[in-house]
This record gives sequence, structure tokens and C-alpha cells, in this order.
Amino acid sequence: MIQVRVLAFGALKDALDHLELPLEIPEGSTVSDLLDILSKSFRIVAESGAFSSRAGDPDHLFGGIAVSVNAEFASARHVLRQGDEVGLLPPVSGGSRPRMANAPQEVGPKPGVVACLNREPIDSDRLLSEAKQGEDGAVVVFDGIVRNNSRGRATLYLDYEAYEEMALSQLRELAKKARERFGVRQVTIVHRLGRLEVGETSVLIVVASAHRAQAFDACRWLIDTLKTTVPIWKKETFVDGEVWAAGEPFPAELGLETKDAT
Repeated sequence: MIQVRVLAFGALKDALDHLELPLEIPEGSTVSDLLDILSKSFRIVAESGAFSSRAGDPDHLFGGIAVSVNAEFASARHVLRQGDEVGLLPPVSGGSRPRMANAPQEVGPKPGVVACLNREPIDSDRLLSEAKQGEDGAVVVFDGIVRNNSRGRATLYLDYEAYEEMALSQLRELAKKARERFGVRQVTIVHRLGRLEVGETSVLIVVASAHRAQAFDACRWLIDTLKTTVPIWKKETFVDGEVWAAGEPFPAELGLETKDAT
């Protein structure tokens, strides 16, 4: 037998809060084997009546998820080893200790990349000003804000949580790829965690470039890719209840097929 640590996020965290960690599994078990063990454990507890309906359907517990091993995406066939940290990642929504206060720190070896997670309000004006340089002909900004309604229900506030180590790595990698792919000079990505009130910025992306076309294309690619790959989840609280936001599906190369998870 070996021991692994399982980290569940979003709605899966509610469903699997009965787990005792670290979890013992047979040596040689794959990610798929682990999901089968967890599914059977969940079914036993669910059938005992210990869960409320919000914990999920036992038959679809792992539908559409991705799995990480030691903060890297892993396939269903990945063989687990003693001490591995396994993340169960439901479809993400785009968003522990704060990574910064009000001053984002450049991350990674290359200049031109700022990637941060933060629990403090995002100073959009200052970050935009800091991104501009004399050689830039355009700066494109995506400022994602908390709106006061969702699916016809009045929103009180949002709570964002992340698999922080993995999310920060993914943000850094996205910024690096955007610079290489679109030829832009500067990419800043800052995502809030914790509780956000209506009107607050949840994610800010700033792209600075010599030419506007590349800046527009890079900014759109960054937010669209962030929303499907970076492990950040959102819980919405309404005047009449709360729910984990249904995330967008992982790209096919990152997600696990349902048939592999059962």
C-alpha cells in the first residue's frame, strides 16, 4: 500500500469532505483506479443518507473533471507513487494565503510577465499605468467584474478559490505563451481570490504591444484559455441560496473521459 494526499476543489470539495487523509491505496494504482476507489467510497456514504442533495449524483461525481498529480495535469493512466498530491479539478470558472498585498510581483525569469493571485482589491489603474512603455503603440485591457445577477437571480457576492500552486504556474505559463505566440511585449494577469462584492474586479489582464491587432488577439486568447485551464473556482451566493458555478469544459487533452473515471 502507498499513501497519497487528495485535494478536492469546488463542488467536489463538498462531496468528498468525508475523506480521511492521507489516503491509502494499493501500490501500482493509476489515477483511474483512485477515482474508482473514491467513487465507491462516495456512493457508500451517499447511500447512507449522510449527504444533502448538493453533494452531487454518485453516478456523475467525476464527470468532466481533470486530475493533477503534484500540480501537473495527469492522464487516467498515470501511475501514482508514495506521497503524491492528487488534485481533483472540476471544470474551472473564471476563480491559503495571499500572494501579494497591493503590489504584484513579476514572476518567472523573463521580463514582460506579471502573474499574481491576490486577496486584496486589484488596482486596475495602477497596473495599466505600470504596463505602458514608450515603445508600445497599444495597451488592451480585460477587466472582469462581479455583476449583480446571474441566470436571473440577484447576486450578493462571489467567493473564489484556487489550487494556488498550480494556478500560479498556469497563469505564468499562459503569459509566457501569449508573448511568444502573438509577439506582444508585456502581459499582466492578476486574479482575485476570496470574497468579492458586486462591482469588484475578479480578473485583470493587461497586454502591451507595438501594434493593436496583436494586443487584441493576445488578450482575447488569454481570458478564453484562462477560463478553461486555470484551476480557479467560483461560488455564487444569491439572495435565495448559493451554488458552485458550472465551469467551462477542460480542453480534450487535459480532461478525463467519463469512461476512464469509472
